[in-house]
Formats: sequence, structure tokens, C-alpha cells
Amino acid sequence: MDHFLQYFFQDVGLLFRAFLEILGSAFTFLNYLLNIPLRYEIIQSYAEDFTIAEWVMVVITEIVLIAIVVLLLIGVFKLLKKLFPFVVSARKYEDMTKKMKEIQRDLIRANYEKDRLLQMKVAELGVPQEDIEAALRGEEKSESAENYSGNRNTMDSPPVDPAESRFFRLTSVDNFYKTEYTAPEYEEGFTLSEFCERFRKYSASQLRLYYDIDMMRYFIASMGTARIIILQGISGTGKTSLPYAFGKFVNIDSTVVSVQPSWRERTELYGYFNEFTRKYTETDFLRAIYESNFYRDPHIVILDEMNIARVEYYFAEMLSILEMPRKEEWKIDIVTDVWDNDPVLINKGSIQISDNVWFVGTINNDDSTFAVADKVYDRAIPIDLDSRADAFECEKTDSIHVSTEYLNKLFDEAKASYQISQEMLDKLEELNAYVIKTFRLAFGNRIMKQIRDYVPCFIACGGTEIKAVDFIVAKKVLRKFESLSLGFMKDDLTKFSAYLDRLFGKNQMSVCKEYIELLKKTN
Repeated sequence: MDHFLQYFFQDVGLLFRAFLEILGSAFTFLNYLLNIPLRYEIIQSYAEDFTIAEWVMVVITEIVLIAIVVLLLIGVFKLLKKLFPFVVSARKYEDMTKKMKEIQRDLIRANYEKDRLLQMKVAELGVPQEDIEAALRGEEKSESAENYSGNRNTMDSPPVDPAESRFFRLTSVDNFYKTEYTAPEYEEGFTLSEFCERFRKYSASQLRLYYDIDMMRYFIASMGTARIIILQGISGTGKTSLPYAFGKFVNIDSTVVSVQPSWRERTELYGYFNEFTRKYTETDFLRAIYESNFYRDPHIVILDEMNIARVEYYFAEMLSILEMPRKEEWKIDIVTDVWDNDPVLINKGSIQISDNVWFVGTINNDDSTFAVADKVYDRAIPIDLDSRADAFECEKTDSIHVSTEYLNKLFDEAKASYQISQEMLDKLEELNAYVIKTFRLAFGNRIMKQIRDYVPCFIACGGTEIKAVDFIVAKKVLRKFESLSLGFMKDDLTKFSAYLDRLFGKNQMSVCKEYIELLKKTN
């Protein structure tokens, strides 16, 4: 051991002494380089003997030495920066944190859309529900679902405390769908006719609400034609109860928004940001629109007594949005900027209006209400409820879980299978010419499109072509007669009623003829 120590000190000691000499030389180099007073004394000792050229050389030498010092400091700084990253400023840290949260929100939104598309594709291919659930859990899949996998909870970020968000209600919605919601097993295999019958029996047996089967057909066919439905008539005939019953029937309660006489602008529907409290004043309407993006069940928003204020004032923006040809453009602007803890489905300050939402307005035509503008009527399907149906007995019928995709599929199949006949189109053209000549009114392109969509849906619901045409002509065309001076046109109206019998068959257009008689009495 003694011999090894002697060897170690002699061998390794030489290396260690050489290393110390290197450090000492480096220290001596830095000492001379940075010892400005020492160099100043040296320059002073030769100052009297320097010529002008030599002074120039001295200055150049000192500049080079200073440059060496600067380069050494820069090199040391860069080395330390790589070895020990410096803490960023508080402002930059906040900006980075905000950007990271925005990326997380975009990722959550993208995952949500991805899973929606996946579920739609799986539903189209008929994959069994148990296989879908197994795939979503990551368990072993059967042959029919072996190619599908995913994550049920796309919103896997931790819940946000609603009290810390400016959107208390919408953030609460986020948290519910993050932690508690499970998509139902949707029922398929039924027709629109069976759907109407089942809806009628459910309303009677479970809610004690009685409607004629034609009323159910009018309502469901209207859903396949337009996004806005107007239910009008005297009080107590079930205008609000019908869409309410539909919500119970499909297991998604309809949202009831009570219109107030003071409503004048869009904020009455969508709410507004309160600069004083730094909170957003949320409405039931806004919550319903936002929440509908999380599920695929059809949902109805009821504007109760919608004409107690001027509809075109507070609902004008929605009317324009729903006219957009692409559903991706159905968006409402809520805020001008996005905060870090805003609800996850607020994208660039806007909320998407999902295609599973329909708007149903109830109207009372009396002295306390405003007349509804043509702009509203033209975009909606109006249905009159002037009387209650008689009570009837039927077997107890359960509610149903139906997806919007399947309901729209039934509407699309109806439009392809029950297109309005050419004979009926020819009669409508003849009717249009008569109305233009006699009353100076005409069918618009929008009305003709609604007729082409409504008639097939009504037939698929179990009705007939002539009954569908009778209804839609009365509600969409004859309604425009109210703007005429009908007090001087009673003879023309009588002739028009006889003309309908000649064109479509005696008493085939009963709804139109009843409406004409009503116009003659009220003008």
C-alpha cells in the first residue's frame, strides 16, 4: 500500500500540479489583463520616451486588450446561460402561460370535434353500442369494432371553479360534461310516421296533453323544413305545451325563454359583459345554445310570447345567422377577447349554434302584442292552434332517445322518396299566376323551397300530399293577404275560394278556404 501511495502521489501529483499551474497561469493572465492600474503605471514609465507613432501603437494595443476582455465576458455569459437558464420576466411568463392555455383549449376543442365525427361515423356503419363503449374504455374489441378507439372524456383538463370564471353558468356546463355526462344509447329503426304516433301517445299517456295526429305531423314536418317554428292562436290551446312535451319525449327538456315587453336588442337573448363586476351576465338562451354543442339530442328553445316585444329587434341577428348556407357559419359573437379560464367551446369569442337546435316561438294575436314582420314569418313555419283536441285513451308510451343525425336522416330520406309530384307543381304554378293577376302577390323562392321540403316530410309523417299543400299554402301564401285592403276585395276572395275548388278538387283545400272565410270576416 505504501508503494502505491508513493506511485500515486508521484504520478497523479504531477498531473494535479500541472493543472494547478494552468489555473495559476489563467489567474495570472486575467490578473494582468484586468489590472488596469498596473498597466497604467507601465505606460507612465515609458510615456516620456514615446513618439507620436508609438502612442498610436499603445492605444491600439489597449483597444485590443479591451476587446479581449469583452469577448471573454460574452463567452462566459453565454456559457452560464446554457448551463443555468435565466428566469423570464413576469410579463413574458404570463404571455407564455396564456399561450399554453390557449393551445390546451384548442386541443380540447379539436378532440371534442374528433370524437363527435367518430361517433357519427360509427353510427352510420352500425357498430354495436357495447363495442363502441368497449373501444372507448380501451378494452378488447369485437370484430365489428376492432378499428375504432378513442377517449370518451375528450375534455380531460381539470374542472374550472365557476366562481373564478366570468361565465359562471357556462363553466358549470363544462364541468358537468367533463365529469358526469354519459351519452345515451340512441334508438333507431323507426319511421317519421311511427315517431309522430309515439309522440302523440306519449303526450297523452304521460303528460295528459292531447293533440290531433295532424298537429303532430305539422310540427315534426316543420322541423324538417325550417329552424324556426311559430305556434299561434288563442290562449290555453297548448302552444307552449307542445314543444315542452317534445322536450320531455326526447329526454332533453326544452328551454323556455320568457320574452319581456322591454326587449329591444340582442343582449336580451345573449347577455352582456358587465365591466363593473367583470362578470358576464348569462341568459337561459345563451346557456341552451352553448350546452347543445355537447350532446346530439334534438333540443328546442321556446320563445314564449315572442311578439310581446318586436321580434325583429331582438331576434334579427339570429334570423340572419340561420340563413347562412353553411352550418359552420352559424356562430354568435359573445365577447371581443378570450380569457384563460373562459368556457372551452367559446372559440375566438364566438359560440357555435349546433344543428340540433330548433327555435319555437309562441304568439298571441291581441291588442297587447306587436304584429310579426314578414321577415320573421318568411323564415319560419307558422302553425295555428285554435282549439284543444279531445282527450283519448291509449297505452302508456315511454320517451325516446333519438339523435339529431338519425332524425335528419329521416327528413333527408323523406325528401328523396316523397318528392312533390309534377302535377302538383304545375297546379302551384297556375295558382301563383292567379294570385299575381288578382292580388298582386307572388310566391317567393324561399316559399317554394319550403313547400318542396315540407310536403315530403309531411307525407313521411303519415299525411297526404294535398293536405300538406293545403296547409303550407294557407300558412305561407295566404297569410300575406293580411297586408292587403281586403275590405274592398271580398268578392275576389269568394271567387278565389271557388277557384281553389276547381284547381285542386272540391273541398280539398279546406284549410285555405277556412282561412279565406276568416279574412272576409275580419276585414
